[in-house]
Amino acid sequence: MNEAVLTSLTMEFLEWASSAQRTYEQVMAAWRSSCPRYTIWEDALAMGLIEVIDRDKDAPSRVCLTQEGNAALQRYREMKIS
Repeated sequence: MNEAVLTSLTMEFLEWASSAQRTYEQVMAAWRSSCPRYTIWEDALAMGLIEVIDRDKDAPSRVCLTQEGNAALQRYREMKIS
């Protein structure tokens, strides 16, 4: 993945999404936008950083970081410490 594509706002989204279990509805309420300049949710999904998981039909869908999303977030955290 091209690290230059990962903006600080994308990293903020990944930090937020990973800080607690989030439902799809919670993520959409906080991060959905109709503004073409504010596409954090769509970008993270298209880059394979997050996924929507339907674990159970009786429970709400969850948004989770993918393995690539977790790796990108870890690299970002390490850069902040250095």
